[in-house]
Amino acid sequence: MNKQTYIYKTIGECKIQADVYGASDRAIRPVILWIHGGALMKTDRRAIVPDQFDLYLEAGYTVVSVDYRLAPETKLKGIIEDIQDAYRWLLEKGPKLFRIDPDRVAVIGGSAGGYLTLMTGFCVVPRPKALVSFCGYGDIDGPWLSTPYPLYCQQPLVTKEEAYRAVGKRIISEDSGQNNRGQFYLYCRQQGLLPKEVTGHDPHTEPNAFDCFCPVRNVTPDYPPTLLLHGDQDADVPYQQSVLMAEKLSSAGVEHELITIFGGGHGFDAIASGVFNRVLAFLKQHVFRCQAAIR
Repeated sequence: MNKQTYIYKTIGECKIQADVYGASDRAIRPVILWIHGGALMKTDRRAIVPDQFDLYLEAGYTVVSVDYRLAPETKLKGIIEDIQDAYRWLLEKGPKLFRIDPDRVAVIGGSAGGYLTLMTGFCVVPRPKALVSFCGYGDIDGPWLSTPYPLYCQQPLVTKEEAYRAVGKRIISEDSGQNNRGQFYLYCRQQGLLPKEVTGHDPHTEPNAFDCFCPVRNVTPDYPPTLLLHGDQDADVPYQQSVLMAEKLSSAGVEHELITIFGGGHGFDAIASGVFNRVLAFLKQHVFRCQAAIR
């Protein structure tokens, strides 16, 4: 896949980048903002799903995969600001740089990228035309994150010293792979410290501090049409997270669908699961059908 790389934001020495796939010199295309996963603390914009990207491009979309600053060096407030700035850059600069239609934008992501996708349902303006969350979550401070997670406690315990050796103090938006940042994630899940380490707030003593970080608490009738896909055997992000989000969307009268991948784990293959055509159909209904704003 051909790509173009841009710097959409600079913080000190940290240049935060976006990769653009499927840009066209002629056709004005609808656009997908892709947000990578990695527990908010690892991987980067290069963690794409090539088979899915090929299908998005074949369907006529430009796809923009963005970096954001990683935790714990940057807290969640800053990460969300990066997503807001990436979205703003896409709408303001994208039409001239790579000929996208700013009125036809979908946001898609998986796992932590799915969480950030759901955040864009209420933290960016104008709201996207559609959201697609693979294995995402709408709750950042619940017991599944704020107490020791039994699955990870079965693995050798990571000490605090080992965890902090895997990260650093320098602000980064790309995972070089030189440090095993997964060790920090494992430590957080074993100790139930992920909400505190990612936000700087303790959910046990400051529960209200998390209201602005939880999509499930911010669903209104204006929330965008949303497609949720989740494996019912997900051992990392509980399937119930998407169930709860679907219930909130239903209560608010928001158009949505929850696709359950029976037997699917975390990071299931949507193409192999036979559901990806439903993703494309959802995007076609809510994004492609819109009248192009640029001529």
